[in-house]
Amino acid sequence: MKKRLRLVFMGTPQFAVPILEALIKSGEEILAVVTQPDKPAGRGKKLTPPPVKVLAEKHGLPVLQPSKIKDPAFLAKLKEASPDVIVVAAYGKILPKEVLEIPKFGCINVHASLLPKFRGAAPINWAIIAGEKETGVTIMQMDEGMDTGDILLMEKIPIEEGETAGTLHDKLSSLGAKLIVKALNLLKEGKLTPRKQPEEGVSYAPMLKKEDGLLDFSRPATELANLIRGLDPWPTAYAYFRGKLIKFFHPRAEKGPSQGEPGEILGLDEEGFLLIGTGEGVLGVKEVQLEGKKRISAEEFVRGYRPAPGERFSPKP
Repeated sequence: MKKRLRLVFMGTPQFAVPILEALIKSGEEILAVVTQPDKPAGRGKKLTPPPVKVLAEKHGLPVLQPSKIKDPAFLAKLKEASPDVIVVAAYGKILPKEVLEIPKFGCINVHASLLPKFRGAAPINWAIIAGEKETGVTIMQMDEGMDTGDILLMEKIPIEEGETAGTLHDKLSSLGAKLIVKALNLLKEGKLTPRKQPEEGVSYAPMLKKEDGLLDFSRPATELANLIRGLDPWPTAYAYFRGKLIKFFHPRAEKGPSQGEPGEILGLDEEGFLLIGTGEGVLGVKEVQLEGKKRISAEEFVRGYRPAPGERFSPKP
């Protein structure tokens, strides 16, 4: 029987939950779970625990929630635990040298891209926005840089037509759970071989802001469709209609010459897509959501709001 690894897990959002679940099922000795502090959420701003904390407490695992990663009391607890390895999945902060040097085998990260592509906070979204045809998960030995450490394992998956950041998130989270268990088994066997990241092909995936979703209809329809899918479910792609914010979902890009003016509402097609003029080609969307209203089909939108000939979606209220 292989020796159990003594590990600490660091993760915060839903992406990290299946990864922690897989580690629990794998039988490794989980000494502690480190996650971000509880935050106010919802209309009532009720203090809400991160998804990883909820799972950890369900399984009776000790939870640490330092407000600062360099907090001396937190670092002392980590050193006292003396883990063989720290597994990190979307923890939310770059780990300093003081943490990286604590475990015998260092810190191993589950990153949702094919490194060195899309280093940073939002690799799932930016892979779709960039029009990539494939992505995957990299298990990486962490260093002091931002996702610059050696590659330990990597597996690719295709980005399907119509894929959103939400659907891809779930696929990559499941893949990450499978790969980290494989990596830890190889580590115990002494067969986990690091390799340097290529110097070519580096790209970045910065944290998303709401403003990233504002649609510029002078851009090509293909780019706009990728942006809508890459920002679904958050922060969503939007423009303005009659002074109100309107969000767009389920896009389709039709290549070819432009029709109408950028942002112009061209009507519905036979499949129920609302057609919109762009800088190149035509953008179709199947669903929209007006400010303060529920999400509706494009057909319901046209029936209810009766856009006038030549009426446009605007980048300004």
